[in-house]
Amino acid sequence: MRMNAMVQRTGVHERLLRYYEQQGLLTPERLPSGYRVYSESDVETVRRIRCLLAAGLSTALIAQVLPCIRADDERLVPTCPDLLAQLRREGERITRAIEDLQASHALLDTIITAVPHGGAGTPRSPQPGVAEAS
Repeated sequence: MRMNAMVQRTGVHERLLRYYEQQGLLTPERLPSGYRVYSESDVETVRRIRCLLAAGLSTALIAQVLPCIRADDERLVPTCPDLLAQLRREGERITRAIEDLQASHALLDTIITAVPHGGAGTPRSPQPGVAEAS
């Protein structure tokens, strides 16, 4: 299938498909004219890429992971022995990032609630004649 059909089948913009190719994640065949030709397996590869991106993996890591996973119904299953350790490390990295974001969010909440009512740094008062919500 050509690029337009691939875009329709996967819902992924052609720029992203080209990017996946540049990153070594996708390798469509090329016609003598230079046009890309995608196979059914490429559709599945794009779905796996999107799933792994949604899981927070970088394209560099996805390039390492793709050859080591297979689809089992709706899940991706690792097939290489060392992949689990790598994915666990990535899960720990994501957990640390979540914890950092939660700490940032708590700090921001502390700053927001520390503003004295009616003091400096509060939003401007409503315009004259406009009632304040309570």
